[in-house]
Amino acid sequence: MKWLTPALVLVLLSGCNDDTAEQKEYIDKVQASATPYIEPIPEMMNFEHFAYQASELRSPFVAPEPEVIESRLVQIKNCLHPDPERARDPLEKFPLDNLVMKGIIATNASTWALIKAADQGLYRIKEGQYMGLYHGEVVGVFSDRVELMELIPDGSGCWKERLTTIEMPEADEIGASE
Repeated sequence: MKWLTPALVLVLLSGCNDDTAEQKEYIDKVQASATPYIEPIPEMMNFEHFAYQASELRSPFVAPEPEVIESRLVQIKNCLHPDPERARDPLEKFPLDNLVMKGIIATNASTWALIKAADQGLYRIKEGQYMGLYHGEVVGVFSDRVELMELIPDGSGCWKERLTTIEMPEADEIGASE
């Protein structure tokens, strides 16, 4: 720092003046000559009002519940239909494809099928009880299957019977799925 003399400092500081008049003049000239481009406003389309007619109908984004479908069907006399007063069994809230037969328990008096449901619960069911969404009454419990008699709505207010079987998977499939 000894080599900086007061004369040298004066020369260095004299080169740093704040005369920026030329730069300001150039900036003002450029800003005055520039014309900004503004896109035209898009033309508005006419709005056509229409009345919503489907407010009374079921929303298409919600799956129908079987109980709602059954309650809306008109019951025709002298026609097959389920008993609406019957108490529901626990396995009637599951579709049949969510139920898997896992085995049987048998005594001298009766035979029960062991059914695993979608809620990971294990249920016992025997002849005369119900399972599935379509009033499936168990009509037979065998060592390898459960037979159900379901009541399927035909759309005209009557119901049709359908025999359905839930089979127990093979032993190698049971080990692979667990």
